[in-house]
Formats: sequence, C-alpha cells, structure tokens
Amino acid sequence: MKILLLNPNTTQAMTDNMAQIARAAVGDRAEIIPVTATRGFPYIASRAEAQIAGALVLEMIAEHADTVDAVVIAAFGDPGLAGARDLFDLPIVGMAEASVMTAAMLGDSFVVVTFSPLMKRWYDECVHSTGMGNRFKGVRSPEKAPEQLLDVQTDLRSDLIALATAAATRGHADVVILGGAPLAGLATQVAAEVPAIVVDPITSAVLQAVTLIQMTATATDAPRFTKPAPKRSVGLSPPLAIAINHGGTQGEP
Repeated sequence: MKILLLNPNTTQAMTDNMAQIARAAVGDRAEIIPVTATRGFPYIASRAEAQIAGALVLEMIAEHADTVDAVVIAAFGDPGLAGARDLFDLPIVGMAEASVMTAAMLGDSFVVVTFSPLMKRWYDECVHSTGMGNRFKGVRSPEKAPEQLLDVQTDLRSDLIALATAAATRGHADVVILGGAPLAGLATQVAAEVPAIVVDPITSAVLQAVTLIQMTATATDAPRFTKPAPKRSVGLSPPLAIAINHGGTQGEP
C-alpha cells in the first residue's frame, strides 16, 4: 500500500522529518510518499493561510490520487480535509483529527500543547470541529511565539514539557497531543517526562491511514451518492479540474 504524506507547508525539512517518523511507524506495511507544497507558506499559522493551503492540498491530491491508496494531510489544522473527502474516493486523513481520535481512545480527556500562542484559537476551532469538544481541555502554549521554527523542539523542550505536565497534573488531562508539524516526533522523546500519555499526530495519522486502507480494500467502486455533482471550472490545475468534473475536461459537462 502507498500513502501520500502531503505537507502543505513549503518547508522541505519538515517534510523530511515527518516522512522519517511515518516510515518508522508503518514499517514495511506501507510505502510513504512525501510531497511538499511548492507554493504557499513556509508554515501555515492562521485560518486565512489554511484557506489558501486547502486549495493547494486539493491540487496536490489530484496530481497523485491515481497512484496512492490513502492521503495524510501533514499540517495540524487539516487544511482542505473536508473538501478532499468530498472529492476523492480514497481515505483522506488529517493529522489533527487523527490525533484527537487517538487521544479519545486513550483517555477521557485531552489537551493540545503547541509552540506558539498564535495557533491557539485556530487549533481550538479545529479540535471542536471533530465533535470531541466535551472531552477537550484546551490548547496550551508558551507566552511568546518563537522567532524561527526549525529548532523549536530543542529551544522550547523544557517549556513544552512543563506545559504538558501542568495539563496532566493541574488540568487533569489524560492525554497530551503535541500539535504542529514542527513538533513532529517530539512525543516519543518526552513521553517519559510527562505524567500523561503523549500523542504524536503524524504517527496517529499514518497508522490510521493503514487501517483505513485495509478496511476499505473490499469497498464497492460504485460512485458515492453524496459526492458533489461534476462541474466545469476555469483556471484550475488540469488534474484538479478533471477531478472536480469526475474525469471530464474543463470544457465538458
């Protein structure tokens, strides 16, 4: 099986790190195919940026959908997730939703710990959109946003451990999700220092993708009744235009 690991951020180093984590998680059960956005933002950090990235996500999936068995959207806000599921007939997994669902199965309550206060409102909305708001104890972060992201795992390690520990001991959270692509892989490094279960979103997402591929292997190929009607478009990338038009070209009904 092949899993497209789609990073809608333009930072290749993030993709490389997440691909390494994904390959370690799935072993020989799946091939991880990493792809990095060539347009957009080095790191998506707001709802406006996520809206733009969501369109790029659809373009990127359309380019690869015929050659993979599932897609993981490797950005914690899950840009483009709902639209991608509407459009494409293969499992689409968002790393935020996957980590929330994993946390819900591991404990009664969970918290998201991230690296920047600028992410808190967006991540809060993202978690509530999963329907798990009644078990969610909020987003916690350092007071100031970091000036750069590539070294946040080392620069903010002690702060993130302290936030996670406080969420577990004073906030009574059973599970801590380390949210944000720059924190990918940190969960396993700090798990022994946090008195709660610590979840890595990329690991959650790729393992759920493997499960979904196996569960849908015998699914019917008949078109979904709820799929949007085919529609012509103007100016979209050819693969996306064809996908929206259910295999027809822009000029065909």
